[in-house]
Amino acid sequence: MLRYLIRRSRWLMLAAMAASIMAGFCGVLLIVQINAALTADADTRASIAWTFALVAVGLLCSRMASAVLFERLGQTCLAHLRQFIARRVVAADLRRLEQLGGPRVQSALSEHSTNVAQFFVSLPVILTNSVVVVGCLVYMAWLSWPIFLAAMAVLGLGSLGYHFAHLRAIRYLDGASREQDRLFGYFRSLTEGAKELRLHRRKREAFTTDVLGGSIDTVRSLRTRGMSLFVMSNSWGQFLIYAFIGLVMFVLVADGAGTNRVMTGFALVFVYMMTPLEGLLMNVPRANLAKVSAASIDALTSGIPATANAATPPAERFECLTLKGVRHRYYHEQSDDVFELGPLDLEFRPGEITFLVGGNGSGKTTLAKLLVGLYPPEAGEIWLDGERIEAHDRDAYRQLFSVVFSDFHLFERLLEAPRAELDAEGNRLLAKLHLQHKVQVKEGAFTTQALSQGQRKRLALVVAYLEDRPFLVFDEWAADQDPVFKDVFYREVLPELKRMGKAVLVISHDDRYFHLGDRLLRLESGQLRVAEPASATGAEVAS
Repeated sequence: MLRYLIRRSRWLMLAAMAASIMAGFCGVLLIVQINAALTADADTRASIAWTFALVAVGLLCSRMASAVLFERLGQTCLAHLRQFIARRVVAADLRRLEQLGGPRVQSALSEHSTNVAQFFVSLPVILTNSVVVVGCLVYMAWLSWPIFLAAMAVLGLGSLGYHFAHLRAIRYLDGASREQDRLFGYFRSLTEGAKELRLHRRKREAFTTDVLGGSIDTVRSLRTRGMSLFVMSNSWGQFLIYAFIGLVMFVLVADGAGTNRVMTGFALVFVYMMTPLEGLLMNVPRANLAKVSAASIDALTSGIPATANAATPPAERFECLTLKGVRHRYYHEQSDDVFELGPLDLEFRPGEITFLVGGNGSGKTTLAKLLVGLYPPEAGEIWLDGERIEAHDRDAYRQLFSVVFSDFHLFERLLEAPRAELDAEGNRLLAKLHLQHKVQVKEGAFTTQALSQGQRKRLALVVAYLEDRPFLVFDEWAADQDPVFKDVFYREVLPELKRMGKAVLVISHDDRYFHLGDRLLRLESGQLRVAEPASATGAEVAS
């Protein structure tokens, strides 16, 4: 993921890094000029003044350029990173996405992405201060090798303590990152479970205090511990620096020629180096936080292609769709066991209406997901017009279907069917479904979605119509409709789709309408059973 960001913004990053390095170099030159001016005569100080002014202007310009470039880099990286994650999520297999869960994706798109982007914003401080610290160390070596070696020993001691603190702090930050993924799920429950929380006081108090409050407190506690370790190690490093200044000034520097110059130089270097060193140490935790976030994003997106496979052109119609021995296994909560769906042997043709019935947990929705290509079959084959559907064909195969699942989602815009007459077609369908007084289609979008669940399902039906796909699947569409619109759906909408030559699969419990279909499929415990005789149901028997 970091390689992706660097590749997308390499030239901007190189320019920003060059400006930061130049700022650090100018900072070191300033301290050299100041120390030279303190021990120079009046004539020499005049020439040093011009050099000092030139270096100061260079420092100003390079710092400004560095800050602006890295701010731009941070925002660019944040945008690229969110696009990177979004494309991986869109391209992910649905089963993999269901296993990852929405909270992890939301956490990656929000806080983890921001942490990584903030690291790029803090890079100028890290680079500039690193150059200043290294330059000051080089200058100390030039002033006195023995004292420089003593300084390196002190820095090594500080680094050792910092390293051990760093290892423990990272463990805390990792724990906070994992808990934050769960926390985003609780945040979603605040809105999705709003009705339930308001109806049950004890549930509301337990969720707010124990579940949500506990998770918030855990993230706070772990991050506080991790960042506190960094702050404590930073303070320890500062103490060692001041202790070393005292050691140099009062113990290591003996009387002799050039003593004042060495003591002045070391005092200036240490005082000047304190702020860059402090800034460097304070920004290292940001880098570690970014590292943890980047690892979380990599774990989320690993193994997922950059884009969904779209090499095969989608088919606009079909003559025969066949499932041959298709099987699928998954964990079944009701039985606390692995549930197997299939083997499924089915055939679908245009202009047919198929009803699918079965009890809760019988595998109806899973069958629909297998049929439309959202789940790849673990065994068996799917054939379309005599051609077997392979993994690289699956995205094109999915384009045959329009589906309204029971947990459907409506986008703000009608992304599925952009065309000039979209508004007119959408409004005609809204009038047909008696929604014209509540919502309109304007500029390719619904004017509102603040409707009841049944009305929103009618909007989803409008979207399915506008997509104009050859195969439509409805998963309990009529469950939230009043009797009037149930009758409209079964007696008007389905026959119209049949006349249009659409293949239709309807998952339903409304047995009073089964005689309107061409066949009836019954699913029991993952197995297709022989339906009731056609004389009893008015439908063709299928299995």
